[in-house]
Amino acid sequence: MELAPDQMHDVLMRLKRAQGQLGGIIAMVESGRDCADIVTQLAAVSKAIERAGFLTIARGLRECMVDPEQGQPDVDRLEKVFLSLA
Repeated sequence: MELAPDQMHDVLMRLKRAQGQLGGIIAMVESGRDCADIVTQLAAVSKAIERAGFLTIARGLRECMVDPEQGQPDVDRLEKVFLSLA
């Protein structure tokens, strides 16, 4: 099941922001910036990607996790997807 683009707008914005942050981190490494600054930015981009994953799960919970044969949530699949973010 695919999510409608309008449902994923916030996720897309978070990912684009993370993409920009990652580009900044690469530039920091290439220019020899302080490692504490780099680690701080790595933590920020990691958190942004993590939140995008959780938001995707939250938005798609009903559409993506329903077992079409039973019409009920596939708890095992939900658990697997959720734990993949851990």
